[in-house]
Amino acid sequence: MRTLLLAVAAILLVTLLTLWRLTPADREIGEAPPPAYPPSADSIERGRQLVTLGDCRGCHTARGGAPFAGGYAIPTPFGTFVTPNITPDTTGIGSWSATDFWHALHSGYTKNGTLLYPTFPYTNFTKISRRDADAMYDYLRTIPPAAGPKRVQNLAFPYNHRLLLIAWRWLFFRPGVYEPDSTRSADWNRGAYLVQGLGHCSACHEARNALGAVQSKHNPAGGLVLNWYAPALTSPREAGLHEWRVPDILTLLKTGQIASASASAPHATTMGPMGEVVYGSLQYTRDDDLRAMAVYLKSLPDTGPRSGGLFRFTATAATLSSGHEIYDKHCAQCHGDNGEGRSPAAPPLAGNRAVTMSSAVNPVRIVLFGGYAPGTGGNPRPFGMPPYLLALGDEQIAAVLSFVRASWGNDAPRVSGDEVARNRGTPLF
Repeated sequence: MRTLLLAVAAILLVTLLTLWRLTPADREIGEAPPPAYPPSADSIERGRQLVTLGDCRGCHTARGGAPFAGGYAIPTPFGTFVTPNITPDTTGIGSWSATDFWHALHSGYTKNGTLLYPTFPYTNFTKISRRDADAMYDYLRTIPPAAGPKRVQNLAFPYNHRLLLIAWRWLFFRPGVYEPDSTRSADWNRGAYLVQGLGHCSACHEARNALGAVQSKHNPAGGLVLNWYAPALTSPREAGLHEWRVPDILTLLKTGQIASASASAPHATTMGPMGEVVYGSLQYTRDDDLRAMAVYLKSLPDTGPRSGGLFRFTATAATLSSGHEIYDKHCAQCHGDNGEGRSPAAPPLAGNRAVTMSSAVNPVRIVLFGGYAPGTGGNPRPFGMPPYLLALGDEQIAAVLSFVRASWGNDAPRVSGDEVARNRGTPLF
């Protein structure tokens, strides 16, 4: 048996190395580097804007740590990944060249050839142009050097064997800079470039297979990230923006909230990880770039209504009655007797697709841990919802959410106490 296992391991190793050798373009493809000149002030400022739009600081900064010095832990189904230092320190990218940095973004490997896990979204960043990558590098070189915290990845077997990434890349990754669509407008192409590439929206708003690879290209379809559900950007029942006006989309991206409902833009608030993106990135992004992103997002194909799956669980009369009582006691004062809301403090719950999506993860987490829009220049003092994890039990939260999801014209499956319990142990992110 031992001999057989060794033989299988040897065959697997040879196969992986063969795949790696047969794809040299995977390591070297990309635009030629520009002539070597000292970075200009314009390039550094451009890089700052791009790094901000990509929210690089959000992932590469541990809570309470030096900016961009890494150490931020990202929990995934495969284990916990820890982000690296990207300051110009010796423990970061201090010895990297612009080409080394380009290879990390475009092809997913480090200066010494180590393959990067796709938790770092190089599958999106590969679309970034060489000019933009160099500008980002120029800006990061101006960040004060800082030694990153010494934290290591904690991955489950077999994902802790980085060599297996060779097979993953062969199956799921093809490097390539964004190619404009000549049939589309300049705004649309700019938006597609930012959404698909630097903004890496599909890294969250995309369903994934068992190996963590996206299930469809350029078609964000909803997925779980950091214990929250990132809704589908193509579904009108989730986060599709097909009926919205471009200025309203821009406002939501810039401020994190639209408080006054209209026919084209219902009341909307960003919370959870998306609230963090607005707070640390999008509120500082240029309006022309946000407008281009809005144009592209509005144009995504409409995938139509999404059902709750093969089985639909309907709340019983007893559950609805119990949920109604809890709602009257804890929720109606802010959200209204009929779910109409109290603008701008409390959003309406009637017809609110954040409440009626197939996945109830986000409403569960908001009731448990509270709901807070990001504080932004356009919404500096946002209203928030208090947490109820101590005031209500799992079955009570399930009952009130089941009531809300089935009342005032809402039509969504009931929530179970088990679903609440699963989320109770994972606060924040």
